[in-house]
Order: sequence, then structure tokens, then C-alpha cells
Amino acid sequence: MFNIEAIRKDFPVLDLQVYGKPLVYLDNAATTQRPNQVSALIADLYQSGSGNIHRGAHFLADRCTMLFEQTRDTVKEFINAESREEIIFTKGTTESINLVAFSFGERFINPGDEIILSEMEHHSNIVPWQLMCNRKGAVLKKLPFDENGVLEIDLLESLITEKTKIISVAHVSNVLGTVNPVKEIIRIAHRHQVKVLVDGAQAIQHLPVDVQDLDCDFYAFSGHKIYGPTGVGVLYGKKILLDEIPPYQGGGEMIDSVSFNGTTFNVLPYKFEAGTPNIIGVIGLGEAIRYVSSLGLENIGEHEHQLLGYLTQELKKFGGIKIYGEAPNKASVVAFRHEKVHPYDMGMLLDKLGVAVRTGRHCTDPLHERFGIDGTVRASLAVYNNIEDIDLFIKAMNRVVSMF
Repeated sequence: MFNIEAIRKDFPVLDLQVYGKPLVYLDNAATTQRPNQVSALIADLYQSGSGNIHRGAHFLADRCTMLFEQTRDTVKEFINAESREEIIFTKGTTESINLVAFSFGERFINPGDEIILSEMEHHSNIVPWQLMCNRKGAVLKKLPFDENGVLEIDLLESLITEKTKIISVAHVSNVLGTVNPVKEIIRIAHRHQVKVLVDGAQAIQHLPVDVQDLDCDFYAFSGHKIYGPTGVGVLYGKKILLDEIPPYQGGGEMIDSVSFNGTTFNVLPYKFEAGTPNIIGVIGLGEAIRYVSSLGLENIGEHEHQLLGYLTQELKKFGGIKIYGEAPNKASVVAFRHEKVHPYDMGMLLDKLGVAVRTGRHCTDPLHERFGIDGTVRASLAVYNNIEDIDLFIKAMNRVVSMF
């Protein structure tokens, strides 16, 4: 049975008082909190000693190497990759996308080639491709979405040409909450020999991900979105592609041999893991994944879906609210504006009442320009939220609006 009260006890931050009010944390799309199981493991590793991985000849190095590589196996199983060699540790989704944009671009992109992005992408899935296009003389094209925040997939075939090399798309929008039909996008792309990267930063904590079933070429996500540490992430890539593209960074670990006459590179996945990684962060990510797996993503998804329905219902009853993103298939994010209160004022005053939300453009300028607005308030849910959180949020909203 899904026991929300027991789950909440795993997150002591939820007992925090903010300005004398109980914390209502609804900024989970920005970062989730960490359960006791993750923070305790990280603290133990720092207190009991750690060593640098792979090349150490002593106990602490061996122990960290074992735990680090066990996490690679944990991630492999969690997303159902074919091989552990396809799991690369990065510092987050942003670095994972930059890695692909640079390395795939170096190998496969020529002047005049095309990259397709959706109009709802986070800046981290726009700017790396713009940099690559500027460097390689390539062209960026966008796939639009409709008024409900649904991608216009029917237009995708018309955007693809013989020059199209890769499509990069969010699995779930960080503003609209739309769960994009990435499997269908991948099917269409592969029919034209076009590769696909999926930004899974807002999906990995809400719904099961099976990279083999999706048949994506690359999949990226961050640890801090799935109750793990900041500064750590994952890039999954098909081995055949990772073998072919060049390294993203040079340094220790990613080499086979080095001389002033030239360098040969290490095998996968180490070819893309230059320098000392976030060792303890990676191990903490493994514990976070085990925590989520113990609860079951299907159970988490059902719980969050019920909360999303209740939150949406209460906001619509509130009056004066415009919700942005009403796709039939949504994850637990609601972005909105009130007709009388600017988003920045709303967020600042809600904070004084103990409610943490996000305000602004949420690193999605093109999305907000599409709607002709300068920002929204975003409330995003996680496994530890409950009905009381939403009731306290709505009560605080009433208090804020009454001030105007």
C-alpha cells in the first residue's frame, strides 16, 4: 500500500517552518528534496572516508569504485539499457545534452544540416544546439505546439528533410506538464534515418522509462530531479553511436595512452567521463533510484495524478486563473497566471506564507513568447506531496489575492 505519511517521514525538510508557517514545497520541477536514505548514505561516505575511483590500490578507492560501478548497473536496470557501457555519468541533464550536441555535431553535422527541436524546450535543450549550429553552419528548426500545449506531431514529417540529422525533444515539459509522444516521434524520425535525443529531466521521477522500448538514440536526466544529489546526471546512448562520436572533454580516465605524438581513448563508458567525477553524488543517485524503485513508479504516478487532478480542479474553482498547458496526458506540473496578481508578486507573497513555488519563465522563453506572456506561477508536485499541501496552497492564494 502507498503510505504517504510514511513517505513524508523520510523527508525531514517537510517539518520545516518558514516564517512561522509549515513548509508547503511545490517547486519539485526545479529540484526535489532528498530522503533520509540518500542523505544518510552520502554523510556516511564522507565521514567514513572515500577514495578516487578506478586506479587506486587501497581499500577506500576499491570501495568507492565498487559502489560507483554498482550505480551504473542500477541505472542500466532502471531504464532498461541493453548494456552498462551505454550509461555515462555527467553533472546533469544540461551537460548530457551539451555532450551530445558537441560530439554528435563534430562527427555527423555538416554545413546546411538540420536539427529539429520542439517549441516547448528548456533552454538547456536549445542553447547547446544553437552553439553547435553556429560552429558547424547547421540550421535549427522548431516543431510547434497548440493552445493546449500539445505538440503538433502531424507537422513533423513536413519538417524532416534529407538534411535533418537529429531531433531533440523533452519527454515532459517543465512548464506545461505535457507528456510528449516521444515513442511516436522516434518512430517517425527513424523512418527517415534521423536520430533522437530525449530530455528526460521532468519524466524520470514520474513515469517508467524503457529506453529499449522507446528506441531512443540518447536519453538524458538529472539526479536532483529524482530525489538524488545535485551535480550528477546520466546520459544514455546507444553503444553503436557512442563508439562513433568523439570525446566531449579530455583529461584523466578517458584516455588509453598519452604521448606528445598523440592520444588513444579509453573504452566505453569511460571515454566520456574525463576527470574525477562526482563520486559520492553518483553513489547517492544510485540510492535515490533504489528508493524510487521500492515505492514503484506506477504507484508514484497514480498518486501524483490524483494530486494533479485535485490541484487543477481547485485552481479552476478559484476564479481569475488561466492555466497554461491542458494536454490530455500530463505530468504533475501546473503553470498559471492570476488576472490581478503578477507572477512575481504571487510567488514572493506565497513564500511569506510558507508556500514554495516557482515564478518567471522557467528557462523557456520561446514557450512564454508563444503565449505572449512574461511569466507564470508554476506549482509542481512530487511523491511526498499530499492533499493538505494543496489546501494550504489554495488558502495562501486566497490570502494573497485578497491583498490586491
